[in-house]
Amino acid sequence: MEYKRRIFGFDCDVYGHLNNAKYLQIYEEARADALEQMEMPIRKLRDLGISIYITSLEMKFKKGIPLEEMITVKSTVTKLNKAISVWEQRIFDEKDELCNIAIVKGAFVAGGKVSRLPDEIYEHFLKYKD
Repeated sequence: MEYKRRIFGFDCDVYGHLNNAKYLQIYEEARADALEQMEMPIRKLRDLGISIYITSLEMKFKKGIPLEEMITVKSTVTKLNKAISVWEQRIFDEKDELCNIAIVKGAFVAGGKVSRLPDEIYEHFLKYKD
């Protein structure tokens, strides 16, 4: 799934490129957008009493991203079971050059604790696993 976004001044650090902390926000935006594309938006999950809590995140910085660059975030579910999901997310610049890679692990939570997805929701998510 792809998410496109321009880098604005408020996203940048004093060096004029994307601030380290903003990568997290952009990846979160892209995952929320991917869930929309998967027809399982956050509001629907919330209505079902399900949340996805991030348990770990690893990022590798490959290339800086300057002000006003139009980026593409490609998000893929690489691992999935009824209790956890692992996403690989990659940010590319306008030249389609890889700038950053993130591996994001999340747990499915219901009632404040890690829980197994109901079969119907799990089967729906499986359609999007790479």
